[in-house]
Amino acid sequence: MADNTSPEASPSQPPLFLEVFCEVSGKEYRFTNGTKAKFAVSVINRKLGSLKPRVVFIEAAKEGEEPISFGDDASLVSYGHGWKLKTVIDSDFPGTERYNLPQQFPSLISMGSTDSKYTKHSKPEIGEQSLKYIGRIFFAFVLMFILGGLFTVALENLPRLILLFKSSPM
Repeated sequence: MADNTSPEASPSQPPLFLEVFCEVSGKEYRFTNGTKAKFAVSVINRKLGSLKPRVVFIEAAKEGEEPISFGDDASLVSYGHGWKLKTVIDSDFPGTERYNLPQQFPSLISMGSTDSKYTKHSKPEIGEQSLKYIGRIFFAFVLMFILGGLFTVALENLPRLILLFKSSPM
């Protein structure tokens, strides 16, 4: 794999382009300096087509160092000798599968991906905690109506109560 420089770039100049190694296809993709990571991920996923797994984000990695992850709005940069930009796929990180991420590109849904456990027309399961929460809300409404009824009856009978105390001898 190249070290993110072109033959025309000298050691004193920044590289003219960046290379991102894709683990899924085994290819390197070239991007200009300052390319947004979100754009690079979308280009790579588009070129992969229907291949699985999908690219989730890009990171810079170096042997013996903690990798540096690029967020969606981060610009891709070269960190120098030994650092390689590479893709991270959804099977590397449980919980980051495509159906758990917010859909940025609606066209990816319509490309025929039906193997996901969540489809467009599926309904989420209601868990035990959700049922407890719904029950508490229902109880709060019932209690609210009972208290409202009690106050209504009390206010309707307030004039009679006042007359009762006025007319009684003290």
